[in-house]
Amino acid sequence: MKFAIVDIETTGGNSIRNKITEIAIYIHDGEKIIDQFVSLVNPECPIAPFISNLTGITNEMVEDAPKFYEIAKDIVTLTDGAVFVAHNAQFDYGFIREEYKSLGYNYSRDYLCTVKLSRKVLPGFASYSLGNLCQNLGISIANRHRASGDALATVKLFEMILGRDPDQEIIKTFTKNDYLHLRFPVGFDHKILDNIPEKPGVYYFHNEDGTTVYVGKSNNIRKRVLSHFSNKQSKKAIELRNSIKDISFEETGNELIALLLESEEIKKIQPVFNRMQKRTTFNYGIFSTINEAGYITLFSAKVKNLDDALITAGSYDEAEMILQKIQNKNNLCQKLCGTKDIKHACFGYSVRMCNGACIGKESADEYNIRAQAALDSIQYSHQNFMIIGSGRHHSEKSVTHIESGRYIGFGYFEPEFVNAHPEILREHVKPRTDNRDVQRIIRHFLNTASPSNILTY
Repeated sequence: MKFAIVDIETTGGNSIRNKITEIAIYIHDGEKIIDQFVSLVNPECPIAPFISNLTGITNEMVEDAPKFYEIAKDIVTLTDGAVFVAHNAQFDYGFIREEYKSLGYNYSRDYLCTVKLSRKVLPGFASYSLGNLCQNLGISIANRHRASGDALATVKLFEMILGRDPDQEIIKTFTKNDYLHLRFPVGFDHKILDNIPEKPGVYYFHNEDGTTVYVGKSNNIRKRVLSHFSNKQSKKAIELRNSIKDISFEETGNELIALLLESEEIKKIQPVFNRMQKRTTFNYGIFSTINEAGYITLFSAKVKNLDDALITAGSYDEAEMILQKIQNKNNLCQKLCGTKDIKHACFGYSVRMCNGACIGKESADEYNIRAQAALDSIQYSHQNFMIIGSGRHHSEKSVTHIESGRYIGFGYFEPEFVNAHPEILREHVKPRTDNRDVQRIIRHFLNTASPSNILTY
């Protein structure tokens, strides 16, 4: 086993509010130090005087030091494949994970706490703080409360523990990871999870043959993926979990594109564990016209020209069900919503769900106000527009394009083009297929979208 023995100094004790000011890492092969990394870190915030008095690290000392993001790659590379070891590992490991989280990266290592390990291997001491433990064991500490001094003292303590646990059986028992509370299928390598980011996107579960068995989406794909391995699950969820042998993902930058891509991928791949949104053909639709009396009339029919349909459906029965929902929600007349065998007043009029348009009691002008509101509820408020959203990284924006009331597709562009003409943004859009699921996703998004993110033309 390889070990990364770590100590950090910080601006305070809270990993969310405070920042790292110094880090020391010593790579140990179980016998000796084989590599090391020591650096002050610019915390990008002031160091309080009492912290400087404790550590000796001042604002002046860190002013020209690298910021964490500038050394982040070095730390990942150096500690790759090593067990993260620290005295009170929850503190050091927690701070480092939080620093990476702020960069949009999940830092995950097996970890080992020498406080807990010392209590097991070296019992009988009143205190297991690093200072007291080293004093009792005759371990000298140079530069106490500096990362390098404390880390080297931890190295000596760890070597003493290794001497009493030559087969590393106790060490293996005390080595933990971020996934202990989860349940994995036989043969699943949890290291696969380490690179899944806490970002919006779509994820794919593959079985042992490499077949995609499930497609999902989330604003935080890491959190959602981990939830599939929780203990509390249904029989179907357990069956899915046990089939997972590999995981892939695609970042989307925002939830809207995650929803659109998920829907598209489910239709294309047809994963066995996805039940919703599998329909790929939408041959029927809802249409509107104005009859001889001037009333807006809705009806369902087979789609000949996709552009003419207000909304599409997979079957005639589904189209009729959608039409009935529109009718009931808006108190529209059954006779004017496709029921052809009504010669007099419709049934809705008798139960006060129709205001009498079927018998001329409600004028066309009055009825059409309500009917138009119903049409507006299933259509976009603009025929031509683009939705501008977050990209997959800071130097990118996304665009979702709707033209003539139809979904064209989505794409990504550099922020410098954010105020560009739609013709320029159009060049960044990859064509996609419009359908009822896409229309539902976009309409739902528009209900809460900020107008500043909508570019109409």
